[in-house]
Amino acid sequence: MSDSQIVIEPVSGKKGRKRFVDLGRRFSERLEHFVPQLRSEQLELLDPDKNPFFQHAEVQLFIATRAGRDVGRISAHIDHVALEMPSEQGFGPGTGLFGYFDAEDATIASALLARAESWLRERGMVKVLGPISLSIWEEPGLLVKGQDHAPMIMMGHHPAHYQGWIEGAGYELAKTLFTYDVDITDGFPPLIQRIVQSGERNARITIRPVDKSRYEEEVRTALEILNDAWSGNWGFVPFTEAEIDYASKKLKPIIHPELVMLADLDGVPVAFMITLPDINEVLVKIDGKLFPFGWVRMLRWLRKPVGKHMRVPLMGVRRELHNSRLASQLAFMMIEHIRKNAVREFGTVRGEIGWILDDNQGMIAIADAIQSKVNRQYNIYCKSL
Repeated sequence: MSDSQIVIEPVSGKKGRKRFVDLGRRFSERLEHFVPQLRSEQLELLDPDKNPFFQHAEVQLFIATRAGRDVGRISAHIDHVALEMPSEQGFGPGTGLFGYFDAEDATIASALLARAESWLRERGMVKVLGPISLSIWEEPGLLVKGQDHAPMIMMGHHPAHYQGWIEGAGYELAKTLFTYDVDITDGFPPLIQRIVQSGERNARITIRPVDKSRYEEEVRTALEILNDAWSGNWGFVPFTEAEIDYASKKLKPIIHPELVMLADLDGVPVAFMITLPDINEVLVKIDGKLFPFGWVRMLRWLRKPVGKHMRVPLMGVRRELHNSRLASQLAFMMIEHIRKNAVREFGTVRGEIGWILDDNQGMIAIADAIQSKVNRQYNIYCKSL
């Protein structure tokens, strides 16, 4: 075996996961606008005993070595819930996934993708989508626009040259995801204000903050609305009961009632909007390390996350209201309530909405109406096996 030969080996277990995560962190550190994440959180996402995604998925991690040195990584995985979805929505029978893609050069990238494809083909998959790491609800897509500024909470950050390596391996664009940036300090255009004021005069509508004394019930309500609202979207995979419980616990430390709204129609919850303070702002300051003193700063920030940026990762209106004026009115009302609270209580200057699918005309219209602009683009690729 020559020193230049690439060896790709499957890794597993606690030791293998640590090696896999640490390799990814080394790649991330090379990027401009890199934000160090908590290593413990990254390890937990890959732990079958902690992440409920593994209850309905098969996952294999691979590491590429050359001359005894780790030079790339990739995951290959099969989500059995995604296999049950309609094919016209992107997933469906025979669809495997790849994610956690990092490589030092094009040759290594090609070898890693081929190894993931082989693993999926051996298990009966006929198509591969990626990068999706691991779930569509975690970090989907490859960043192809927006490398010139730091990522926000729960968003991936990748070097520009990965796009050419993936496309060079025969992958075609399957779906584009956008995030939108908006200045929230000056309020929204007069038309939006009139729509909001009209809704506030409607006795049937109540916009209310999440009740933290009933936190689990409220978050479950929001995610149940999400499962209904997004069920016709490309790439949709419903949250399982275990995933709803897991997401509820993980989000609790960064949920602030002023930033999470539910909309009731005739006393029944029909819409929600979750806004998260950008924890990346504090992670940069503590270099992604809780010890020895980072945890003090983190606890202080969690109690009152004052910062310039916030992100709206999830919002939805029940499907029965889709394509109605009421749906957009509820969305504008929740956005305006949260905008005012974010500026007044947390000193927020800018918001990021998304990701939003390139064919989600309703959400794109809302983003355009509040004069937001695309600031990031993520591509999900597809290849026949």
